[in-house]
Parts: sequence; structure tokens; C-alpha cells
Amino acid sequence: MLGFLLARGGLKVVVIEKHGDFLRDFRGDTVHPSTLELMHELGVLDEFLARPHQAVSQFGGGFGDEQIILADFSRINQRCKYIAFMPQWHFLDFLAEKARQYRGFSLRMNTQAVDLIQEEGRTVGVVARTDDGQTLRIKADLVVGADGRASIVRERAKLEVIDIGAPMDVLWMRVSRKLQDPLETLGRVSAGAIFIMLNRGDFWQCGLVIPKGGLRALQDEGIESLRRRIASLAPFTSDRVSELSSWDDIKLLTVKVDRLRTWYRNGLLCVGDAAHAMSPVGGVGINLAIQDAVAAANILYEPLKEGRCSEDDLRRVQERRTFPTRMTQGLQIAIQNVIIKPTLESDKPISVPWPLRIFQLVPRARAIPAKIMGVGFRPEHIRTPEVTS
Repeated sequence: MLGFLLARGGLKVVVIEKHGDFLRDFRGDTVHPSTLELMHELGVLDEFLARPHQAVSQFGGGFGDEQIILADFSRINQRCKYIAFMPQWHFLDFLAEKARQYRGFSLRMNTQAVDLIQEEGRTVGVVARTDDGQTLRIKADLVVGADGRASIVRERAKLEVIDIGAPMDVLWMRVSRKLQDPLETLGRVSAGAIFIMLNRGDFWQCGLVIPKGGLRALQDEGIESLRRRIASLAPFTSDRVSELSSWDDIKLLTVKVDRLRTWYRNGLLCVGDAAHAMSPVGGVGINLAIQDAVAAANILYEPLKEGRCSEDDLRRVQERRTFPTRMTQGLQIAIQNVIIKPTLESDKPISVPWPLRIFQLVPRARAIPAKIMGVGFRPEHIRTPEVTS
């Protein structure tokens, strides 16, 4: 997204991606109203929504035998009053396709950053390696680390990571979906278990929340035990859990919540999960990363255009994005400590936690979590120009 915006403004950008395509299962696939608003501001919303997706206007949960609606996106003041569940490869392919329309944009697939190039205390580029073993030295006025929670860029830059911690991991899997199944995206909470089901059209993307480091214990119990657990949490899938034939069908997401103390060095900036790994709670990680990219483009466009991007400019990006990062992570930690951790440790029947009952009693209150999840604490807007000549 950042490469797209800068190239759209007439700057020369090289984006490197270590894989040969964007096709990955179980990446963050939630495109929230704030991101859809950016697509509108770029004039590509209708074309974007022509890509395969499911629109979800409400998010609900089951606590024991009770069902409640937690967030109602139809109540928020946004152009798109829903979350679009779109496979991330469609999202990334779309951005790459749009970015390639600008002559300054270059996307190099099968190319991985392996080190930084430093000159006189400033980062001036990256050393990259291609799949065929070729080593490249790519010089740049600014290096941006957008390479996720296991960022090589932040590691090589020796940026200090503040580990906030998370009490859980998530097992992701897919189970086929039938026409008679429920339509909505579901969350199910019972004694010792939290199960999430995302409607992906012809299949359910399922997430089983487990205690941190708990995978080995589940594997020792066997795959059949896991199938029984899923069938008990979502009984309508009991005729399909056999599709999970082995542990190869289960993908582990090791949950991290952390952030960099400083997001930048002279000539280098980290954004997205490289700057602040988010919990999967609320599915907000990809959208905060997009907001980081827009803020970085807005702040850095003129300095980069004029060849004068300084540490003060990079500091302004971090200062702009620190508040929404800390607020979002703080809320995620509160949910982890108040709801997730006690639930995973409980062997007693689960009922709706009292703070959530307000959403049953006052439907208008469902707009609050919808706005926090769908819009965020500091939404960004496109301020960079489009230069076509």
C-alpha cells in the first residue's frame, strides 16, 4: 500500500516479496470499513469489491447456550457499513495491479531482504537474495520494513522490541460449508474453549484458540480428539470434521503482541506488524498496517520527493501512529485478560460476561465495538497526489 501511494505520487519505489505469489492460507483476510473508505478515496472501491469477498455487517458470539450480537457495523458512519472478508492474496494482487500502472513502481517477487546496507550511520539500502541464488544490492533514500512480526529488517536494524505477551495461540483450519449452515460469522465460547468460524462462501475458516504453547498437548491426544472438540463446539459440522485428516491440515498461529520502542533509524522505518505485532482479537492487524502506510505516505511524500527525508520526519510517523497502536493493543490485552485467559482456564459452564450484556440490552451500544473494530482510534485519509505524467 505504501509503495502504491508513493509511486502514485510520482516517486520511484521497489517492493520486494520473498515468495513467488501472494497465495497463503489463513492470513488476515478482514478488510474493515476504514480500509474500504481508503479504496473509495483512491477511486477504486467498486473495482475492488468486484473481487471475491463476503460482506459481514454484524459479528456475534455464542456463550454457552446464549447467542448475542457484539458489533453492528450498520450503525457506524462509514460508506461501507460492513467488514469485507476477502482472501488476502486478492487484496495484495489488486494493490500490485494498481501500483503497476505507475512507471515508478517495481515489484520483485522471489526476492528476500537478508541484510541492510549502512553508510556513515545511515541505512541506504538492502541486500536481497533471489530464489535462484542471485545477490542484489538495492539502494534507496528510505528502507521500509513491512516484513511482519518476524521482521528481518527490524532485527538487522537492532530495534528494541517491547514484548507485551499473549496467553493464547490459534489453530487455523478449514471445514466445508453447506447451504443449510448458518450464514453469519460466528464466535463460540464454552468451558475451556473459544472457537471462531468465518464464512468464506464454500468453506468455513475456523480458528480454535488454545493456551499459549498448548499444541503439543493436543497432538498427544490425537487428531480424533480435536475433531470431537470441534464437533461439540459447532455441532452442525459433525459430519465434516473428518475432512481434518491429519495435523498437516492444521496451521498454528503463534500469537504475539509487541511493539518497537522506536520504529525508525536514520534512513529506515518499520510499519505494520514489523513495528507492532497485533493479537488476532478483532482482526484489526491488517487494517492498522494499512493506516500506518497511509500515514507514512502522507508525512514522507514531500520529504522523499525533495530528497530530504530525515529522522525527524520518520519520528513524525511514529508519533502519528503511536496512539492508535497503544489503544488497540491495550484493548486487546484487556480482552485477553478479562475474557480469553479465564475462559481457557475454566472447566465450568460459560455464560455471557456481564460487560457484554449491555449489547443485548441496548442494541445501539453495538455501534461502539463496531466503530473501534471497523474504523479504529485514528483513521487516516489519502493526502498524497496522483501524478500521471
